[in-house]
Amino acid sequence: MAELMLRLSFSAGLSREGVPSKARLCDFISAALARRRGRYFLDLRFVDEREAIELNRRFRDRDYPPNVLAFPSGLKFPEGRHLGDIALCLPIARREAKEQEKPLLHHLAHLLLHATLHLLGHDHEEPAEAAKMEALERRLLARLGIPDPYAPPEERLSLASSNSR
Repeated sequence: MAELMLRLSFSAGLSREGVPSKARLCDFISAALARRRGRYFLDLRFVDEREAIELNRRFRDRDYPPNVLAFPSGLKFPEGRHLGDIALCLPIARREAKEQEKPLLHHLAHLLLHATLHLLGHDHEEPAEAAKMEALERRLLARLGIPDPYAPPEERLSLASSNSR
């Protein structure tokens, strides 16, 4: 069974409102590690839009704020493997959750799971890869009790209400 050690940080002045506990964040990230054994380390930073743009420019040569960025490390140490770093733009995640009519908790779970899958080598550049990665995300999120993030809002709401009965 995988053990996760999570180092958490926030951009200066960023509101932590709506951010789940470190234990809950570990649950979301650990879902991607479900079939793995060993000890894993990961750095998660919640960033503001300014920092997200800066990171995207510096490392991806793109001039916009992404919702999440994943920087794989793969470094192995005697005490475990460092998966890498995740930078999640909290203001964008909040806005997207509202626009997509989903709870922020569900959207954060999806973004963190998605980024962790990238750290593990999954990608979605080609249509077949995207379909495979989305199917995996759906399965892993369902295990967490989170509705399909790719479904239309009315479907997600009906699934969420039927799961709560």
